[in-house]
Amino acid sequence: MKKVLVTGGTGFIGSRVCDALHEKEYTVYVVSRAPARAKTKLESAKEIYAWNPETEQLPSEATSDLDAVIHLAGETIAGRWNAEKKRRIRNSRILSTRNLVASFDTDAKPDVLVCASAIGLYGDSGDDSFTEETPAGTDYLAEVCEEWEAEAQKASEYGIRVVSIRIGLVLGLGGGLLDQVLPPFKMGFGGRLGSGNQWMSWIHIDDVVGIVMHALENGEIHGALNATAPTPVRNIEFTKTLGSVLRKPTIFPVPLFGLKIMMGEFANFVVLSQNVLPERTEASGYEFQFPTLEAALKNLL
Repeated sequence: MKKVLVTGGTGFIGSRVCDALHEKEYTVYVVSRAPARAKTKLESAKEIYAWNPETEQLPSEATSDLDAVIHLAGETIAGRWNAEKKRRIRNSRILSTRNLVASFDTDAKPDVLVCASAIGLYGDSGDDSFTEETPAGTDYLAEVCEEWEAEAQKASEYGIRVVSIRIGLVLGLGGGLLDQVLPPFKMGFGGRLGSGNQWMSWIHIDDVVGIVMHALENGEIHGALNATAPTPVRNIEFTKTLGSVLRKPTIFPVPLFGLKIMMGEFANFVVLSQNVLPERTEASGYEFQFPTLEAALKNLL
């Protein structure tokens, strides 16, 4: 039975990854800023250790006889951006990954590090399509993601296999994109965001977990995998499909200036056009459970 350490284990994605590991009879260990609170949320974890990811290396007991690490910790990017929010977004990813990798040495190191990343790395695609081979963009999120992946890649210097999962817009209940858009749609006030022409690279939460497990269990996989469904849609199509599944009208568009009033700089990311295809993910043998938006939404709603 393999020992797997998970960071961000109480989060929207992390809690489901822990459950999937437990179901496959892995021994699950978790590190958390608040281990007592984490224990009330995670029945699947055998042990939960205290860790401040921005200031400390992993506790030695957490790295003992470790087979794999799944690193999912990070401040949510949702919400109104200001200088402090952007600092937390960056440090929670860069510093935590740096401290995590610094915890490994020749006597205590895992075989594989599966580290979260995001399709924000690519920047705005316009009407072009991006794959794992596309170079990083130049905006704030792109720079954060590029540095985040660079810190994770340093683990390869210890002979550790490293996989970066570039996660798209996650659809699931209890977090992710739907948590933010469902309330107005359910009340009949849904509509396109901005022009509605921007591409959205979405993914069902079960496929995010599936890709993480796929990367963990296939020793030939290394480098970047896009965690996005193979059928990205424009925002106007997303809006119409969600309204159709909910049987609600979608006649209330939200203009960009309105988003900026509500969200500040984060509004620019909300209307970013990203047509991201999971080319390497599919080539590695992963088969999507929910390849189409309608199927994903009907499953969830």
